[in-house]
This record gives sequence, structure tokens and C-alpha cells, in this order.
Amino acid sequence: MKVQIVGKNISVTEAIAEKIENKLASLEKYFLIQEDAVAHVVVRVYPNKQKIEVTIPTKYVLLRAEVVHDDLYAAIDLVIDKLEDQIRRQKTRLSRKNKEKLAYFFIDEDAYSQEETSDEEELVRTKTIQPECMDLDEAILRMEMLQHSFFIYKDEETQEVAVVYKRHDGGYGLIETEAE
Repeated sequence: MKVQIVGKNISVTEAIAEKIENKLASLEKYFLIQEDAVAHVVVRVYPNKQKIEVTIPTKYVLLRAEVVHDDLYAAIDLVIDKLEDQIRRQKTRLSRKNKEKLAYFFIDEDAYSQEETSDEEELVRTKTIQPECMDLDEAILRMEMLQHSFFIYKDEETQEVAVVYKRHDGGYGLIETEAE
């Protein structure tokens, strides 16, 4: 990403330009940017305040933030924080709408491919059980005593295998099986 810095009522020093470029480069870990994309930065100085405006046009969204602060370096840090928040919101919004192709735009492909390989779940343990015959209340009690999120048992009434589990809303669920 290229950075174009314009100073209004200020001469942009090499130190200011370097700080801005380094901070903007840190944003690239959050989303993919084309090499020819240009981040437009405007630094303005008023008698008592400094203002920084950053605009990054990307393929899918326009990221824009501005901050007014007493200290220019603090304003640079704050504007980067605002841009990071915008990126997170956009990524979440796109993910929620099941637009995964667009969501991929906001993540580094190398980091994503590493995540995929590390997220592949491997069978760690196999356990064989003999379900005991009991009623639902006893199964829930045993599950709570074991501090598990589910419990497999044989239902007294139906004589079939059943699974009781904790729901995210705090209640319990029951999965019953049928013989074919």
C-alpha cells in the first residue's frame, strides 16, 4: 500500500511521515490491500489542536477516520485504532451475512491457511460406554455431578439410548433414538 501524506499549515517531517507509514503498514495484517492502493493522509495544524484524516479506498469498502488531538503523535495512534475498529466491524458484518468470499478480503491468506491446518481436529481419544438404565432426572443429575455438557444413558420408559445435554440458554435438551 502506498501512502500519500499532505500537510496543511504544517511541513510534514520525515519522522512524522515514517510514524504514519509504519502505523498504516500494521493495518495490513487485518486485511488484504492491493499493491497499487493509496492511503490518503491529511495532517492539519490549528492554533491549539492537530488533526489527522486517513482515507483508504479498498476494493469493497472505503475506510475513513479522523482525529483531533493536542498531540499529533497521539492523534496518529488514535486514528489507527479507529481504522482497526472499522475493519473489525466490516469483517464481522460480512461474516454474519455469510459472504465468506468478501470476508476473506479482510484476512491475510497465509495466516488463514495456517489457521486451517491447525484447526483440523484430530481424534484424540475414543471411549466406549455401556449406557445405564435410568430416568431423565437421574441422567441430568449425573451429568451435573460429572460437570459434563452431555450424558448418554438408556431411558427407563423406552429402553432406547438417549442423550441429555446442556443448552446455551441454560436449559436442557434431549436426543432420543429409535430402533429401525
